[in-house]
Amino acid sequence: MEIPSVIGAGLAVIGAGIGIGMIGGRAMDAIARQPEAYGKIQTAMLIAAALIEGIGFAAIFAG
Repeated sequence: MEIPSVIGAGLAVIGAGIGIGMIGGRAMDAIARQPEAYGKIQTAMLIAAALIEGIGFAAIFAG
């Protein structure tokens, strides 16, 4: 691997980690405000986290 592709892969991993962390934190805030909506919030959170993780993998393997 060349140096620029390693840097790009690292940035992709950092971005995915930040995105998933933000989703998790915001989902916990939403659950704390509306505990009865736990199931819907959790489902939406998992789908969004999976999409972000997929984009992170694609960015790593494309480089």
